Amino acid sequence: MNTISLDKPLIKRRPFSFEKWAPALLLLTAIILYVVACIVTGQTQYLTLDNLLAVVGRSIALGITAIGQTFAILVASIDLSVASLISASAVLSSVVMNGNPDMVVPAIVLALILGAVVGLLNGLVITQLKVNPLIATLGMSLIIQGVLSAFVSNFAGSVPEEFQFFAYGSVFGLPFGTVFFFGLAFLAFFILRYTRFGSQIYAVGGNPDAARFAGISTTKMIVSAHIICSICAVIAGLYLASRLRSGAPWIGSDGLYDLESIAVVVIGGTILAGGRGGIWGTVAGMLIFSLVDSFFNIIEIDAFVKQVLRGVIIVAAVAFYSVKSRRAVA
Repeated sequence: MNTISLDKPLIKRRPFSFEKWAPALLLLTAIILYVVACIVTGQTQYLTLDNLLAVVGRSIALGITAIGQTFAILVASIDLSVASLISASAVLSSVVMNGNPDMVVPAIVLALILGAVVGLLNGLVITQLKVNPLIATLGMSLIIQGVLSAFVSNFAGSVPEEFQFFAYGSVFGLPFGTVFFFGLAFLAFFILRYTRFGSQIYAVGGNPDAARFAGISTTKMIVSAHIICSICAVIAGLYLASRLRSGAPWIGSDGLYDLESIAVVVIGGTILAGGRGGIWGTVAGMLIFSLVDSFFNIIEIDAFVKQVLRGVIIVAAVAFYSVKSRRAVA
């Protein structure tokens, strides 16, 4: 007589992945530092909801840019032209609007077309001419900045009051810019997580040769990622134009949006080699940057020392993920 084993199969639990949860843990650490600094210095007024929303609001443009940069880095590329493109889109939109509400839509459309063209050119130079992404996008940045500086030296044009809703309006009691940012982040997350396009982005970044053998057009994916990255930079430029009520040729470069967007993405766990990472990590990276900046301001750290400490944080984060990546491969 046969016997039937009633033993239940063992369920293997996945080991805790510190690398996976590192962005959340870093964000928790930043929150704790911020709260402790507010309490110790007696500046508890910065713990109100309005002030916390203001902390996030100061980094909206950086967060939007970093979302686009995430797509570029996921395909093992990078984009240094975003800062100049932010300036160009801010100037273009404010000049076209020139305070006229009827020109808001044409200005936005023109700015988005500019972003799509720049992203397309970046992608084609990288994929067709085989130029290193760092050099290709740096060259594009210099071209944009040179053309911009030839025509504009200071604030140019103005945006109508209606367009200022982007930076100063509110919906359901929350700043519209913040709501827009998290909405954009959710859209990017959905694309990367639940669409075929998103799967192909990861495949191309993880192993381009295997992706090519699987029938995926690596050229198409890299170009698409750069177009998305440039369009996000344009949106950030539009946000800054709304916030400043005008455009200027230096707002992108002075904001260091090229380097800081890369740093935010890396701190969020997306590796520069491509193929691993995600949007919510980038969102966490943006929040970490914003909270750390506010922490430094509360304890009144010198501006130059603050830059040094931010650099140390970035290098430490990159080193951590690099070591973890090598261990994973080993």
